[in-house]
Amino acid sequence: MTTGNNPVWTATVLSLFPQMFPGPLGHSLAGKALESGIWALESVDIRAFARNKHRSVDDTPAGGGPGMVLRADVLAEAIDTVRSQGSNQGLGDRPCLYLSARGRPFSQALAAELAAGPGAVLISGRYEGVDQRVIDARGIIEVTVGDAVVSGGEVPAMMVLDAVVRLLPGVMGKMESAQDESFSHGLLEYPQYTRPQVWEGREIPGVLVSGNHGAIDAWRREEALKVTAATRPDLWALYRQTASVHKKNDE
Repeated sequence: MTTGNNPVWTATVLSLFPQMFPGPLGHSLAGKALESGIWALESVDIRAFARNKHRSVDDTPAGGGPGMVLRADVLAEAIDTVRSQGSNQGLGDRPCLYLSARGRPFSQALAAELAAGPGAVLISGRYEGVDQRVIDARGIIEVTVGDAVVSGGEVPAMMVLDAVVRLLPGVMGKMESAQDESFSHGLLEYPQYTRPQVWEGREIPGVLVSGNHGAIDAWRREEALKVTAATRPDLWALYRQTASVHKKNDE
């Protein structure tokens, strides 16, 4: 899809329930950006690529076990078709992501990486997953949005797209908002406050209403460190390790 001569950032979602889209992505910032043409969304029915009259897209797991597995031949044809169509639209070879509980954790860094590209193809799996051969053969990136199992990849795909779309130029009013958010600098975001200045006997920290911007920045930095250390020890350890490496390189 193009705006003038330039292709817009385009997401193609492969799903057994394409009618679930755009869903929440049709509202708020993402919805306004979709309506204005800053990005484009295609939802494609995997069943359209079924090879028999019953439109079956899955089969029993090799080796036995419960549930069903999406077939490699059906899914590969769906992926190849949308990638080819995307290339014809000037979108190049978009990365293909499979929303999977065993995937690499989705991150703000990956969101920024995807936002800088032409778009993405997202596979919303169901049942017991997809045939490993298509993952290997098509260079699919497995991504998880959290350590939990859900019924399908549609809702996680929406989460990924929401995180990416808000980083596209023109979506957010002030890009400074994105620069100060959680994960942007390896830390969680500092606490936020607004009026009234006193609520149920609790006051806004005095430094935030002091007008001293240097002191405010220092307070926010310190609070971000505290929050990260207290609630995400994994991020805190990584942050300290990264800071230590930077310090050694500067010496």
